[in-house]
Amino acid sequence: MIVVLQPPRVRETEVFTRMPERFRRAGVRSAWADANRAGQPTDCFLEGPVFDAAGNLYVTDIPFGRIFRIDAAGEWDLVAEWDGEPNGAKFLNERELLVTDYRNGLMACDVTTGAVRPYLERRNSERFKGVNDLVFDSLGNLYFSDQGQTGLHDPSGRLYRLRPNGQFDLLLANVPSPNGVALSSDERVLYLGVTRGNQVWRVPLLDDGSVAKVGAFFTSYGPSGPDGLAVDVNGRVIVANPGLGLCWVLNERAEPELVLKSVAGRSLTNIAFGGPERKTLYATESVTGTVLRAELEHAGLTIHRGPRART
Repeated sequence: MIVVLQPPRVRETEVFTRMPERFRRAGVRSAWADANRAGQPTDCFLEGPVFDAAGNLYVTDIPFGRIFRIDAAGEWDLVAEWDGEPNGAKFLNERELLVTDYRNGLMACDVTTGAVRPYLERRNSERFKGVNDLVFDSLGNLYFSDQGQTGLHDPSGRLYRLRPNGQFDLLLANVPSPNGVALSSDERVLYLGVTRGNQVWRVPLLDDGSVAKVGAFFTSYGPSGPDGLAVDVNGRVIVANPGLGLCWVLNERAEPELVLKSVAGRSLTNIAFGGPERKTLYATESVTGTVLRAELEHAGLTIHRGPRART
């Protein structure tokens, strides 16, 4: 029997909001942009979208160490600024965001005061390569990727789990550029964006705390591979793909059911579900400083918080 795959539906995103000019750092060089964007002019680079309970969207600005809050009307406020390179973000508790800071490790940011404190700077006195993204499960276990400058030339990126009791597990140490992380609804599988390998890996989480039979779930193409990930209540995996300016909406067999196209540049780096029913997908287009959105058929899975603030 020959199975003929139907081509995916294609839908354009729409612009929700753009970073106001008063916040852009035009003409200001940064060490991050020199290293990661070949010195190209970069007045911002958005990442890490996450919503609070009130419906406000928070995004990070990597090269200039900033976190912004965007309300439902698309108005921006600066929440915090520090000497770091913040990337992914999830709420640790009601007041604090836990942020993967490429320069400093894991940092906690109080969104009411803007105060920033170290959360986990090193492992066994060793600095991280450059942490990238993170997700909590329902028990408060924290999974995060340590990407640095790894790639096919140096497949030594890492995936970690930090348990609420402080136990620190190295789950993978052979990843060519680990990036976005997301969990399945039953939390038995972790999906991992592998940017420079141009894949999404499927990582089974076993009952004894180990992983096994890790495989390539999805393979993309082009100059930059999968970045941020999300999962909806129907089990579909949504993949932000910078370089192509697309978000893939994949079914359980990794077949694209829907392709969302950026209307504001190709650097779609990360995604988050929001809106009253959590059926609106928001995406950061990093280079232009734009937040895009698209309505989907199914809501995103609940995004869990940490068990408590670490001291």
